[in-house]
Amino acid sequence: MIGNALSKKDEKTHKNAPLIGIDIGGTGIKGGIVDLKKGKLIGDRFRVPTPQPATPEAVAEVVAQIVEELSSRPDAPAADTPVGVTFPGIIQHGVVNSAANVDKTWLGTDIDAAFTKRLGRPVEVINDADAAGLAEARYGAGEGVDGTVLVITLGTGIGSAFIFNGQLVPNAELGHLEVDGHDAETKASAVARERDGLSWDEYGVLLNRYLQHVEFLFSPELFIVGGGISKRSDEYFPHLQLRTKIVTAKLKNDAGIVGAALEVALHHKLAK
Repeated sequence: MIGNALSKKDEKTHKNAPLIGIDIGGTGIKGGIVDLKKGKLIGDRFRVPTPQPATPEAVAEVVAQIVEELSSRPDAPAADTPVGVTFPGIIQHGVVNSAANVDKTWLGTDIDAAFTKRLGRPVEVINDADAAGLAEARYGAGEGVDGTVLVITLGTGIGSAFIFNGQLVPNAELGHLEVDGHDAETKASAVARERDGLSWDEYGVLLNRYLQHVEFLFSPELFIVGGGISKRSDEYFPHLQLRTKIVTAKLKNDAGIVGAALEVALHHKLAK
């Protein structure tokens, strides 16, 4: 199998060998084995519904379940290799510092330590939007773009990743910028569009106002829009009036998994 050949070849140098990435979401937790040369999954994703309530203990058990399933596959990395995990909140020095859309018991949790203990192998956790941004910068729409690239994910809220010359500036919470007296994500997220019953034209106007504000503050070279709503970009892109080029994300629903694996590889010097 091609996957096995890649694994054996990469294991000799320990650079760009496949790693496991896990993406924690509000409704589902999914994982996969990532080919770090191509930025693609080896085999299918494995998904388990997010437990409710999504407490640290319950989520750790699901993460362990997913890692166990992926580790049983022929293309799986060695059992002691590190695992990358995304989380929908601010992560600083391995500690959860925000929990806007998850269980409040996460606040102050040393998530790196908790997952490392449960899995019995090194774990590095990264903000979910940051992971998507890393993946898009290396393998997707931002590949080879110098200067500032801003990845904006439109979902329950507005996630963001700030990339400069290919390097991540972590925890850029641009969805919480104030626009017209409101937290931007309360008006311009995908969920806000549905909640307020906005037409695509109306939504495009609101999103444009937000992106123009971000553009003024940071003068990016490129906007990359992700999240499920990016599939409907032809409905609202025509209403955007920006100086900055704007494109949709390329990695789609795999971006978080790929970015999680890439982050842990970079942290442990396992990626070139």
